[in-house]
Amino acid sequence: MSQEKKTPHSREGHRDNGMAVRAAAARALAPVITGKGSLTGLDDHQVVARDRALFKALCYGTCRTLPRLEALAGKLLAKPFKARDADVQALLLIGIHQLLYLRIPAHAAVGETAGAARLLGKEWATRVLNGCLRRLQRESAELQAEVDREPASALLHPKWWLKALRQAWPDDWRAVCEANNVPGPMTLRVNRRHGDREKYLDRLDSAGIQARLCLHAPDGLTLETPRDVETLPGFAEGHVSVQDESAQLAAVLLGPSLAPRPGARVLDACCAPGGKTAHLLELFDLDLQAIDSDASRLARVEDTLARLGLSATLAEGDATGRDWWDGTPFDAILLDAPCSGSGVIRRHPDIKRLRRPSDIAKLAELQARLLDNLWPLLSPGGTLLYATCSVLPEENAAQIDAFLARTPDAEATTPAEMGWGRVSGVGRQLLPEPDSHDGFFYARLGKRTA
Repeated sequence: MSQEKKTPHSREGHRDNGMAVRAAAARALAPVITGKGSLTGLDDHQVVARDRALFKALCYGTCRTLPRLEALAGKLLAKPFKARDADVQALLLIGIHQLLYLRIPAHAAVGETAGAARLLGKEWATRVLNGCLRRLQRESAELQAEVDREPASALLHPKWWLKALRQAWPDDWRAVCEANNVPGPMTLRVNRRHGDREKYLDRLDSAGIQARLCLHAPDGLTLETPRDVETLPGFAEGHVSVQDESAQLAAVLLGPSLAPRPGARVLDACCAPGGKTAHLLELFDLDLQAIDSDASRLARVEDTLARLGLSATLAEGDATGRDWWDGTPFDAILLDAPCSGSGVIRRHPDIKRLRRPSDIAKLAELQARLLDNLWPLLSPGGTLLYATCSVLPEENAAQIDAFLARTPDAEATTPAEMGWGRVSGVGRQLLPEPDSHDGFFYARLGKRTA
C-alpha cells in the first residue's frame, strides 16, 4: 500500500520539478527575446540542484538556436502572442528546442513545457502550447524544411549577422556560423608559479579528468568535457583558471616587451573580468594597474587575484578619461577594448538577439576614443597591445589602420609569423573553431622614440 502511494507521489514531484525548471527558464529568456535583458549573471539557484544543468541548457540552447525556433513558432501559431506574454512565447521556443535539439522524451518536452504556463499564472496558454508542440511532432520534417529555405533559420543567425560575416570573411563565413552554433570547449590556464601544464595534465589524469594541450597557448589545456571548477585539482589554491586559448595569447604577444623589464609599469585598461590581468602577473614581475568602469566587474577582478595570490593596483575608472591616472607613463598598455563580441557568440548566444547593426559603428567610435586617450600615457619605446573578441574588420584591422594613419609616433610591431591566426591588416585574426579557440583579434603597436 505504502509503495503504491510513493510511486505516484514521486512521479508527481518529478513533473512539478520539470515544470518549475521550464517556467524558470521562460522567465530568464523573456527579457532576452524582447531585447531588454541578457543571460549575463544567470542565476541557476532558482531551481533545485539536480535541474541546474537542464536550466542552463534550456536558456543557452534556446538562445543559440533562436532564429530557427522563432521561424518555426511563426508557422505553429495562428497569431503571435501579445507583448505581455513574452514568457509564454519563451515557453514555446523552449519546447521547440527540446523536441529538436535535446535528448528529452517527447512527452516530457510537451507536457511539462505546456504545464509550466500554469506556474506563470497563464493557464490559458497550456492548450495553445500543447497544440503547437504536438503539431511540430507530427509535421516536424515538413516544417523544418520550410523554414530552412531562409539562411537565417538554417544557419541560426539573424540576416544582418550573416551579411556582416559574409562581407568580412567571404570564404569562411559559413564555418564561423557553424562554430558559433556549438558550445565552446572549457579551456584552462595553468598558473606557471605552481608548475607547468604537463605536470597539471598528469594531475588531471590522476583525478580521472581527460584533457589535451592547447596548440597555441603555452599554458593552456582543453578539457574533453566541461565540469564544475570546484572539481579541478588545486583550483581553490590558485593553481589553475578558466580562460579560452585565444585570450591567453595576450601574454604571449606582450611577453617580449615585459620579460626584460622586472618591475615594468603596465596598464590593463578595461580589465574585467581579470583573466589577462592575472595571466600577466603569473608570468612577469610587474607594477600593474588595472582599471574598469564597472565597479561590480572590478570586484570580480579583485576576487580572481585573491584566489591566485596575486596583487595589482585596481581602480574604478573610465579609460576614455584620465581621472584615475597619476601622471606616470606606462611601459606597456593592454587595451582589451569593448566590442561586438562577434568572436564569442558561442559562449554568449544572446548576442545574436541583443546586438544591433548600429552598435558596430558606435563601438568602433568608442574603440577609437580609447586608443587616442591611452596612447599619450605610453612611454616612448613602449608597447600597446590592442585586443578584441570580435571578427569584424571595422573593430579590428580597419580600426588599427585608421589609428596608425593619424598617429605619427605609432608603428605596428605584430610579429609576421606567429603560428596561429591569420594576417589581418597589421594584426592577427583568429576565427572561432569548434573544439578550439574563440574568435579574437590582436594588434601590437610600438611607440617610436624621438
